[in-house]
Amino acid sequence: MSITYTEALRYLYSLTNYEIKSTYAYAPQFFDLRRVERLLAALGNPHRKFQSVHIAGTKGKGSTSAMLASVLKTAGYRTGLYISPHLHSFRERIQVNNEYIPEADFAALMEQIRPIAEQDKELTTFEVATALAFAYFAQAGVDIAVVEVGLGGRLDATNVILPLVSVICTIGHDHMHILGKTLRKIAAEKAGIIKEGTPVVSAPQEPAAMAVIERVAKEKHAPLYAVGRDWQWRNTEYSLEGQEFTATHRGQNHLPNNGPYKGLYIPLLGKHQLRNAAVVLQTVEALRSLGLHVSDAALRQGLRDVVWPARFEVMGRSPYFVVDGAHNVDSARCLAETLQQYFPHQRPWFVLAILSDKDIPAILHQLLPHARGAFLSRSNHPRAADPHQLQTEAALYHTPTQVIEDVGQATRSALEQADTDGLVVAAGSFSTAGEAREAWLRLHNLPLPPLDPKI
Repeated sequence: MSITYTEALRYLYSLTNYEIKSTYAYAPQFFDLRRVERLLAALGNPHRKFQSVHIAGTKGKGSTSAMLASVLKTAGYRTGLYISPHLHSFRERIQVNNEYIPEADFAALMEQIRPIAEQDKELTTFEVATALAFAYFAQAGVDIAVVEVGLGGRLDATNVILPLVSVICTIGHDHMHILGKTLRKIAAEKAGIIKEGTPVVSAPQEPAAMAVIERVAKEKHAPLYAVGRDWQWRNTEYSLEGQEFTATHRGQNHLPNNGPYKGLYIPLLGKHQLRNAAVVLQTVEALRSLGLHVSDAALRQGLRDVVWPARFEVMGRSPYFVVDGAHNVDSARCLAETLQQYFPHQRPWFVLAILSDKDIPAILHQLLPHARGAFLSRSNHPRAADPHQLQTEAALYHTPTQVIEDVGQATRSALEQADTDGLVVAAGSFSTAGEAREAWLRLHNLPLPPLDPKI
């Protein structure tokens, strides 16, 4: 008898899952690429049956992945997208042409993989999920897959692919207890995705991180395209629907008709998304140089059509309700800056639920000085911090706070507290964002996204 999607998920979550562990060593004895290589070999090496782009980084790798996948799909390529984490369903992580992997395909592939995986008791949830994603991409006949690194890069299970282009988004301070305490150490892990002779696209970086990327690229004889050095971009118009911008390559000769890209549009909000879009532009240029055909029209339309929820997503307007997956100091800073850009005269009510291994004081320092009040909660995640701890840390800011353990109830209470022209912002982790989105949709009797069964 075939297994069900629920049974497949239950098995996947029964494996060692570093996404829910707060402390562990990021070392070869725990993250050994040979495990996933053996699993993939037993499956016929599906990751060798499609081309790929590999994307690492601390900030923006998900948005960059989504934009690039949208562009490649619009250009006519059957495009896979592998991301993590998810908001509502594990199936979000594995997509082909913007469609989630069907439950039946997920279950069938897990039924095929499980007997092989059970021969190696050290295989992790992420390693098996990665193998399943690659097997699905091969089965679905994708032309190219955009593959987001899960954690770090050097030892990440996705680092078995041989991509056309490696992309390193902006590097910041996150997972420091795992990847290292300094930008240089973190950058060294991210730069571990650079392959011999494979072009590298880097987002703007701090000098310490850029120095590491430049060194590794040179050692690997990998052509390096530095977006912060080679590109300029500026916002020409923005609203709560999206933003228009112009981007110019300083060399000019790389661009259509030797001129700038004018009138580009993305529905994603915030200045940081323009930086991510510039990374996509450079990645497309690198892919074009390798023979992929991506027309200027496809590039423009792909950027315009991207769908990427919980990234400063404005879900409601009376009161305004924003959901953002900000989960570390850098993303909290971007959230604060974007709030100031779009809501300069409003002080938000926050719904905050943060994971315990994050720099909670630094995240609160970015957000609470701007707050009218905060509802402190605990998301349905094993690493979720005690909201009473958040309240203790928040006392420094003399901001009114209330602990409501359930994120959905905290969201409803914040919306009730806000005036019709007020502002509510739910943030702190992607699990928080997912639960807040569901609560808002239920409150307004709107269709829910695909949800996973409770395991």
